[in-house]
Parts: sequence; C-alpha cells; structure tokens
Amino acid sequence: MDLSRVEADVLALGDALRRRGWHMATAESCTGGLIAAACTAVAGSSDWFERGFVTYSNAAKTEMLGVDAALVVSQGAVSEAVARAMAVGALQRAGVELAVAVTGIAGPGGATPGKPVGTVWVALAVRGATGDAQVQAERLQLDGDRAAVREQTVQLALRRLREAAS
Repeated sequence: MDLSRVEADVLALGDALRRRGWHMATAESCTGGLIAAACTAVAGSSDWFERGFVTYSNAAKTEMLGVDAALVVSQGAVSEAVARAMAVGALQRAGVELAVAVTGIAGPGGATPGKPVGTVWVALAVRGATGDAQVQAERLQLDGDRAAVREQTVQLALRRLREAAS
C-alpha cells in the first residue's frame, strides 16, 4: 500500500472533518480495520476519529451495528442493503456525523456466483440536520489479489469520506 498517499488522504480528511467540527466512524468487513488503522496512524486523529468497528462475521454486523440478521440472510453480507445498514449502524452507535462501511469479497474463500473476488460495497452515511442518515452506496468490482482489493478499497473510501466532509 502506498503509505505516503494514504497518509496524505487521511490528513486531508482530518482537516475537512475539523473544519466542519465533525467526527467519523468506520464499519469494516473486507478491509479488516485498515481504514481505521490508517486514520489512527496520524497524530491528532483523536480530534475527529471516534470509533472503528470490524465486523467479519454476520453475527458481528448484527451485534455491533444493529444490522438486521434477516437482511443479511436475504441479501447476503456483500450487498448494497447490508453496506447501507452497516453505515447507518456505525453512525448511530458511534454518535458521529459521518460513517463509512465496507463489505466485500477480498479473497477467494468468499466468492459466489454473481459476486466474484473483488466485489465490494462502500456506503457513506451522513447525519442530516434533523438527525436522519443520508446514505450513498457504491458497488466496486476490483482486480487483483486480496491485498490489492483491500488497498484499492481503503483508498477509495478515504477519497469518498473526504468528499463528503468537504
């Protein structure tokens, strides 16, 4: 992973969040906490980074983020609906203004028909003026091995977070 690029993205994100007085949280499945790790690796991130949830299992998505277990069963853990629910859950559970959720298939063990390796959903939730969550989700189909899929996902998520915070 290009650490200098990631660090630059995190610093820009932190600056944008500070300007707005916002805090953020992450809910990560396929990236295993890499977004949270990138955020907390920079000095001063405690000013704006509140919490990172790592939810590899479906049970963790339900227990930690409040994602409806029936939704995971009906849609699959790697789906737009689950990514959106994860983002809203992180937003609410951490009490922040901005949250990102990623769920995907980074390695060959999770591939299924219609969801090959590299299928990733990224969802951003922003707390609206009335306290409701405004959510955007994006499906990615990435190339490469597990490390490449995870790296690309982290970089895209950091860019999307910065855009949302600006």
